[in-house]
Amino acid sequence: MAKNIHEIRDPIHVFVRLDNRERDVVDSRPFQRLRHIHQLAMTYLVYPGATHRRFEHSLGVMELAGRVFDVITRAENITDKIRELIPEVTRDGDLPYWRRVLRAAALCHDLGHLPFSHAAEKELLPPGWDHERLTQELILSDELKGIWNQRPPLEPLDIVKLAIGPEKARDLKFSAWETILSEIIVGDAFGVDRMDYLLRDSHHVGVVYGTFDHYRLTDTLRILTSPPAGDGDIGNEPALGVEFGGLHTAEALMLARYFMFSQVYFHPVRRIYDIHLKDFLKEWLDNGLFCTKIGCHLTLTDNEVTAAFREAAFDSEKAGHIHAERIICRKHFKQVYERNPTDEAINPDAADAVFNALCTKYGPQQIRRDKHSQKGGAPNFPVLRHDRRIESSLAVSHILNKLPPPAVDHIFCGRDIYLEALIWVESEEMKKIIKDAAVEEEHDNG
Repeated sequence: MAKNIHEIRDPIHVFVRLDNRERDVVDSRPFQRLRHIHQLAMTYLVYPGATHRRFEHSLGVMELAGRVFDVITRAENITDKIRELIPEVTRDGDLPYWRRVLRAAALCHDLGHLPFSHAAEKELLPPGWDHERLTQELILSDELKGIWNQRPPLEPLDIVKLAIGPEKARDLKFSAWETILSEIIVGDAFGVDRMDYLLRDSHHVGVVYGTFDHYRLTDTLRILTSPPAGDGDIGNEPALGVEFGGLHTAEALMLARYFMFSQVYFHPVRRIYDIHLKDFLKEWLDNGLFCTKIGCHLTLTDNEVTAAFREAAFDSEKAGHIHAERIICRKHFKQVYERNPTDEAINPDAADAVFNALCTKYGPQQIRRDKHSQKGGAPNFPVLRHDRRIESSLAVSHILNKLPPPAVDHIFCGRDIYLEALIWVESEEMKKIIKDAAVEEEHDNG
């Protein structure tokens, strides 16, 4: 008789266990491709241990999703109000189906990622495309449909919904139950995608501030209704929340995310390599865009891109040579300016003034800017107090209420002008440019 449960060793979760269908997904071509997609793009050029892939991350997301499902559907963790709002949680016969769908969705949630993950997605896909849409196409592909049709069959569109969520699958209708299940994977507050990547990235990068007590957090997650209307109200829809005893580890999760963005994901050298990679791909790819056909997508991984820029780095006739050389020969642009409170006190748009001045003086080909801010600060979620009242997390947590969104604004320049540009950026002339730009902006606003 064939073995029904299979085990995979994992540095974060110790063991990840799969049933036969899940193993078939792992063995499929779309999933095996993730062995060759770095989780953190070119971060390994800064943190040498960051060579982990989307493959093991996806296994970890599936493992965590199953744990959360088991906690929030446990009878003693469900209130009468939730049973009324989400009758699916009372249908014991349906729960095994949805658990299978959730784990399948968690396993497949990253299938659509491009080479080097997020490094160049927004600018290098045709309009209307993103990695979530590619994920949907792959889940609905003939190869994976054959797996979903195994007994007991799973509805592919159910898997799509939970894998990418209502924000990205706007053409699909979600029930309250399906919304909650998708929140387990991709939710802003307690999505296990985020939980796994923080823990896994922290482990491989070699830092500790990305860690938190995920065991305590998952054990205290609940489906809750939002607090009554008023200050801090987050609406009346069911949502994933946490018991008060898990609030501190929820705070630790949000702080871990903030520090990982500030110290790792927004590291200036890491970011400039992403920019050089994007510049290379614009010249190397046909028409400067990734192909969205499934067959084409499956043939392109980090391996092919790496081989291409390694070859181009030493051949000036190859497309993207100069950008490839900057990557391979570590001739990356250097940070010449970073937004700071002193300049912003004079001009809130000081970085704009510096960037424009540098482009004018040295030419735009010698200057790059990396300006990015994660959406919002800490998410607002319901908290179940000991007296059974439900309140907003932003009302009961001073830490979450004051946590800013991670943001970065770096300006880089070519190495041949670096010392000159650095001196100029720190000169009295640049201070005058920043001040004059503020006066001009104030005049234009009348």
